[in-house]
Amino acid sequence: MRNNAEKLRDIVEAIERIERYAVLGKENFEQNELVQSWMTQNLQIIGEASRSLSADFREKHSEIAWSQIIGMRNILVHNYFEIDVEIVWSVIEQKLPELKSQVIEILSGMSDQI
Repeated sequence: MRNNAEKLRDIVEAIERIERYAVLGKENFEQNELVQSWMTQNLQIIGEASRSLSADFREKHSEIAWSQIIGMRNILVHNYFEIDVEIVWSVIEQKLPELKSQVIEILSGMSDQI
């Protein structure tokens, strides 16, 4: 079974994969279905990794909006016909940089588990 540190690294890696294409801008995202699929797939990975963190760990790190992250994953997976690309882009642009910083900070404090 994978530990919390491994799951956090999954989150950082998924964010970094999204960042590679986010730098091309919103217009590229809106016009390119492959980029949209790539980014939503990686957002799903972030949500799934977040969901699989232990409840105690999520509670200990309540500064991160785990329930919103998991909720977005559920929407992306189960309501894919209703995905709003504006909301997805907003999350990518406004929420992921902070999440990445928070997760990296948590990971740096977990060096004994890495």
